[in-house]
Amino acid sequence: MTSATLHCFAEAAGLAKELAALLGAPCAPVAVHRFPDGESLVQVAGTGSVALLYRSLDDPNAKLVEVLLAASALRDGGARQVVLIAPYLAYMRQDMAFRPGEAVSQRVIGRLLAGAFDGVLTIDPHLHRVHTLGEVIPDVPAIAITAAPLLAAAIDHDAAPVLVGPDEESRQWVGAVARLAGLPFIAGRKQRRGDRDVIVTFEDAAQIAGRPVVLVDDLISSGRTLIEAAAGLHAAGAARVDALAVHSLASAADIAAMHAAGIASIRATDSVVGPLAQLPLASALAEAIIDQGWTGAPRT
Repeated sequence: MTSATLHCFAEAAGLAKELAALLGAPCAPVAVHRFPDGESLVQVAGTGSVALLYRSLDDPNAKLVEVLLAASALRDGGARQVVLIAPYLAYMRQDMAFRPGEAVSQRVIGRLLAGAFDGVLTIDPHLHRVHTLGEVIPDVPAIAITAAPLLAAAIDHDAAPVLVGPDEESRQWVGAVARLAGLPFIAGRKQRRGDRDVIVTFEDAAQIAGRPVVLVDDLISSGRTLIEAAAGLHAAGAARVDALAVHSLASAADIAAMHAAGIASIRATDSVVGPLAQLPLASALAEAIIDQGWTGAPRT
């Protein structure tokens, strides 16, 4: 029997309830009142000895403080162990100072979370020069699981598509999905000139002439990289271009622009609530939580 309680914020209550049901744990809401000056009052419900706090950290500047306040309130309410379940973990891309005076946000946020939680679980964090989440979030169990099996299962294998990573950074994700799916893949080369100004080129584009293509990436932000990649793939003769991603932060306008650029379908996991969140992560998260012993139930 579990001694854990899953606590969730309102924006993802439905997803949290699915996860709680798989864990056999009660699901309790975290109430938030925002004052006119921008401060938040956070109130948690009664908890078990293990408090699982569910919140994706998209829009992180608004959410991080509330997550930290909730963690403190859960400890005050008697939780002996507080674990953050953050399917999307923000501030991971800045893992070094690229210019003098820049803050290394990955290190700052990692230490902050390590001080507030007894464990952290996330999905495919945006890590490059740092290879494990434990290097980012020290001294507590920091678990990163992958959505690659979920993405691989979502591909129409009968169509025999070529999988394409839009840039070199995506190679690790598209390669993992391709291996699971038993499909070929290539990766593009991206030149970034601004947050929404990129150029994507493909040296191996001849492989996709007349073939359906699935773009695979870990994160859709504005969608500009996928738009430029789709333009190059269509120019090279791709029969159809679809897209799969682990996380999507895209707005409605971004999604419309990607479709207008010739991306027929765009799907992502439900790590972030939104119109592209079509691939459910609850089972993978539940398995990882149980494996870590975070339900409080005796191991069998």
